[in-house]
Amino acid sequence: MKQNIVGEKIRSVMTARNISLAELSERTGLNDAQINLILESEVVPSLAPLIKIARGLGVRLGTFLDDSEQMGPLVHRSNESQTPASFSSQLSTANSHLDFFALAGNKAGRHMEPFIIDIKPALTQEPVLSSHEGEEFIYVLSGKIKVSYGRDEQILSQGDSIYYDSIVEHLVSAANDQPAKILAVVYTPL
Repeated sequence: MKQNIVGEKIRSVMTARNISLAELSERTGLNDAQINLILESEVVPSLAPLIKIARGLGVRLGTFLDDSEQMGPLVHRSNESQTPASFSSQLSTANSHLDFFALAGNKAGRHMEPFIIDIKPALTQEPVLSSHEGEEFIYVLSGKIKVSYGRDEQILSQGDSIYYDSIVEHLVSAANDQPAKILAVVYTPL
């Protein structure tokens, strides 16, 4: 069984800052059940609620994915293994389909979050778009993805990229029910 490292780190920050579940709920606009799902589940529902929690706690998004912080440049070697953070597009553990591999998890003071993301076909065909402050850049490494952005939809293939404002409701998913791999860089202002 995987550990819920993200949930543990959220609890740790809540404890250190003496923030109750009710107060975090008020700060984020998420209800207690949504926050508890994130705290208890091995799968993080999506970036949007996690970003709201980071802002509510006054920390950057990467705080929940970091092991330690390093000053200066950070080199990530391709042969270094890591456990992904699994995300889903919904506030449910039944729709896990995104495995995030952080590329700069230990870099101190960063303003961008670069990830390699393995996208698996979703278990449900009911897309739930989300939004958050910031910007995202995605480059398709393999396979095809579908990017729902507001009322628009784009199919991107290997070598294609997209850059968008994250405040517009969006969802990234596998196209044609086939897995895909992307490089994503997420910027969220603190």
